[in-house]
Amino acid sequence: MRLLLIMLFSLLGFAQFDATLTVEKKVDQRARVAVVDGSVPTPAAKKMHAIFVADLKISGHFRPDEAYRVGSYEGSMIDPALRVNAYVIKYTFQQEASTNTLLVKLLSASNSKTIAERRYTVASQAKYPFLVHKAVTEINALLKFPAIDWINRYVVFARYTGRKQSEILLADYTFTFTRTIIRGGLNLFPHWGDPAQKSLYYTAYVQSLPTLFRLNIYTGERRKVTSSTGMIVCSDVAPDGSKLLLTMAPNGQSDIYEYDVAAAKATRLTTFSGIDVNGVYADDGKSMVFVSNRLGYPNIFRRDFGSGTITQIVFHGKNNNSVDAHGDTVVFSAREEQGKFNLYTAHTDGSSGRPLTSSGVNQFPRFSPDGNTVLYIKRSSEGNAVGYVGLTTNQSLLFPLGNRKIQSLDW
Repeated sequence: MRLLLIMLFSLLGFAQFDATLTVEKKVDQRARVAVVDGSVPTPAAKKMHAIFVADLKISGHFRPDEAYRVGSYEGSMIDPALRVNAYVIKYTFQQEASTNTLLVKLLSASNSKTIAERRYTVASQAKYPFLVHKAVTEINALLKFPAIDWINRYVVFARYTGRKQSEILLADYTFTFTRTIIRGGLNLFPHWGDPAQKSLYYTAYVQSLPTLFRLNIYTGERRKVTSSTGMIVCSDVAPDGSKLLLTMAPNGQSDIYEYDVAAAKATRLTTFSGIDVNGVYADDGKSMVFVSNRLGYPNIFRRDFGSGTITQIVFHGKNNNSVDAHGDTVVFSAREEQGKFNLYTAHTDGSSGRPLTSSGVNQFPRFSPDGNTVLYIKRSSEGNAVGYVGLTTNQSLLFPLGNRKIQSLDW
């Protein structure tokens, strides 16, 4: 039973090769922009250029020139060949022992006028990608495009390091930055504990007993929340942090419980004799969606908190083993022909949505806080990657994972 539950939640080990960056372009209404590196040449400075291009692409609001260009940061002179663009971004990057500094200048390509100039610093060499994310977020806002604040968020994920060994790490959305925050033993299923990403919940084993902990990632303070024989997983947290949705199996079969943090009390929400897992709040907290095999295969169901009624809401595919929700919209994976798993959206009233992917094995979707972007893991013949799909822009992007063996992740 434990093996079956782990399979429902976990990614299989990834092959050791990289995925190719791909983009589905929507070119009609995007602003053309060139990025010019004015730094002293270093590998990190050149990587900054690639991150600029990725951030601009995934926003869905820009069509960046992908060529790596160098030139002076000083002044407003622009190479005449770049005047086909609407904007030119110049930057210079300095990496020192304790501080990274990024200077960014936004120019109008038509008249070389400086629109804005900013300075960004971070007291960590490894966190330099976040300087670019912040810069592009502000450029996007300055030009009055819809917000893309999600690119500044951490991704938290667990990966296997050996037999009964795993660690939990933080990453920027491109996985250029990674940092291990929990190691030693079996540490699984991290989930953010608050919208500000100051704390997270995760499962660890204490003398073979699955135990849920809460960790403050800034202070390192860790406290035990609760434990359960069989398994315990925090699959969602109420927006105000007062309640958790937990999957537990104290009697051998997994069910979903709602845990009141202040009262330290769990209330059982499902009583099916098979497998109910992965509860996620939906409909602004009025219901939850979850995965159950009550039809003989994993499928997506909704439980109304008011009436307790449980209804099937997904009618596509014969294995729907992962789901997330934002408002009345859900995103789920569906097994199709030849072992493919593709992502689709649907609605909590059972109405269908639209496909988000068309090839490979795509699983573990997660909505951004604004509900406009979906993160997921993709396996294909080209490699393994973390992917993003913009639901309003139709823009998609993949970043290679290489040999990372990811067990679960949250955004």
